[in-house]
Amino acid sequence: MTTQRSSGLLQRLVQGSLVKQILIGLILGILLALVSKPAAEATGLLGTLFVGALKAVAPVLVLTLVMASIANHQHGQKTNIRPILWMYLLGTFSAALTAVVVSFLFPSTLQLTTGATDITPPSGIVQVIHGLLMSIVANPIHALINANYIGILVWAIGLGFALRHSNQTTKNLVNDLSDAVTFIVKLVIRFAPIGIFGLVASTLATTGFSALWGYAQLLLVLIGCMAIVALVINPLLVFLQIRRNPYPLVLTCLRESGVTAFFTRSSAANIPVNMSLCEKTESGQRYLFCFHPAGSNRQYGRCGNHDYRADAGGGVYAGYSG
Repeated sequence: MTTQRSSGLLQRLVQGSLVKQILIGLILGILLALVSKPAAEATGLLGTLFVGALKAVAPVLVLTLVMASIANHQHGQKTNIRPILWMYLLGTFSAALTAVVVSFLFPSTLQLTTGATDITPPSGIVQVIHGLLMSIVANPIHALINANYIGILVWAIGLGFALRHSNQTTKNLVNDLSDAVTFIVKLVIRFAPIGIFGLVASTLATTGFSALWGYAQLLLVLIGCMAIVALVINPLLVFLQIRRNPYPLVLTCLRESGVTAFFTRSSAANIPVNMSLCEKTESGQRYLFCFHPAGSNRQYGRCGNHDYRADAGGGVYAGYSG
C-alpha cells in the first residue's frame, strides 16, 4: 500500500501541471526566506544548478533541432514562411516600441553596482559588423561552449542543407538525436519548481524584502509591458491572420508556455514546451520546429507569446528571453 502511494505521488509530480508546481515552489521559497535566512541562502545551490543545466543544454538543443528540421524538409513542401516572418518582425517592432514608450512614460531609477571598467565597447559600426562576422564563422565547438547562437545557427543551417542530400538512414539518425536532446531538456524543465524555489529563497535571503521593494516600480513597468504585448498586441496580430477571436489561442499559449518560459528564464529551453503546444493546437508541421529555435535566440525587451497562424494550418510560436 505504501509503495502504491509513493508511486502515485511520484507520478503526480512527474506528470502534474508544471505551472502549478512552479507557483508552489515560488511560495515555498518566499516562506523559507521568511522563516530561516541561512537555510534559504543554502538552497541557492538548487537554483544555480538548474540555471546551469538550462544554459548547458540549450545550445545543443538549438543545433540539433534546426539541423533536423532543415534536413527533413521535403522539396515542394509549403512552408508559409512569409506570413510567419512578417508577424515575427511586426511583433518584435511592436514589443520594442511598447518598451520604449512605457519606459519614457514611467522612468525607473536603479542603484547598481559598478561593473568591470576594462571592457571597451565597440567604437563604431565597423567593429559591430566585424564582431558579427566573426561570430558567424566561429568554430562550432567553441560556439557551443560559449553559447554563440549566431554561430550555432549558421552551422545548423549549413549542416541541415548538406544533410538534405543524405540517405534516409542518416536523416533518421539526426531525428533520433534531436529527439534525445529534446527529452533531456524536458527532463531538466521538470526540475524547474526546485530551481525556482532555490532562486527565490536565496535571492530574498541575500537582498532582503526591503531591497526588493526598490524594484517595485521597475517590476510594475515590466509586467505592464508584458500585459500590453501579450494581451493587446499579440491578439491583434493573430486576429489579422486568422480573422476570428484570438484570445482562446493566446490564453492557451500564455498558460502552457508563457508562464513556464517566464520562470525558467530560458526561451531556448522552452522550445519543447512550444513544440508540444503546436501539436495540441494542430500546428505540428515540421517547418515550425525550425522557427522555434531560431526565434528563441533573439534577445528582446519583452515577455509574451508570439502566436503565428499560417494560412495552410495553425502555427503557434510562443517564447520569452529573460
